[in-house]
Amino acid sequence: MPDLHWWQWGVGALCAFLIGVAKSGIPGLGMAAVPLMILAVGNARSSIAWLLPILIFADLMALYFWRRHADVRVLLRLAPWVLVGFVAGALALSLDEAYLRPTIAIVVLGMLAIYLIRRFWPDLISGSLPPAPYGFAGGFSTTVANAAGPVMNIYLLSMKLPKEQFMGNTVWFFFIINLMKVPVYTWHGLFTAQSLAFDAVLIPAIVIGALTGRWLFLHIPQPVFEWFVIVSTVVSTLLLFR
Repeated sequence: MPDLHWWQWGVGALCAFLIGVAKSGIPGLGMAAVPLMILAVGNARSSIAWLLPILIFADLMALYFWRRHADVRVLLRLAPWVLVGFVAGALALSLDEAYLRPTIAIVVLGMLAIYLIRRFWPDLISGSLPPAPYGFAGGFSTTVANAAGPVMNIYLLSMKLPKEQFMGNTVWFFFIINLMKVPVYTWHGLFTAQSLAFDAVLIPAIVIGALTGRWLFLHIPQPVFEWFVIVSTVVSTLLLFR
């Protein structure tokens, strides 16, 4: 069992709860867990491995709710570019995250600006949405910083999907990509007995968060859901600069 202060356990439990809520019903909240886990662990590079098992368990909870709502065509369009970004991220894991995270944030803010222009001033930017930059950015950012949430949120919002399909595609995307990260993080020696014990203790917080997220989702209208995703994407992207 890791020798942590009570407040570190508390921050970890909050991370697990927020991830459970985000995975099952309120996308965007989970990004707040990234800087919080760094605070709890005290090391940005190690924190991604402390966070990954929590993400995977929350993915499994969310799959129970949303496994039948994915649009396979949306995911397949992204798949080749996600793999390219994933490989690039795996190679970049040894680089200083202090430079990687702000770079990701700048790219995501650019994508968000394009999305907002397309939504409110469609005459300025026409044509179909290219999957390549979103897929690459999603694969890269999730590998180096568990930070693909804003990228996927923007891409799926652009697809104008019903909120159920939004959740289904999100869940399947992150479940697959998070499983792919396990051997990469293992190769880099990021998992430890302490980190896995820490994650196991936090399982109840994940379950409570997942049930809370599901309840909130069922009570949020589609327009409110979309605006919450937009706002949370902005906030979570700004957190990457920290």
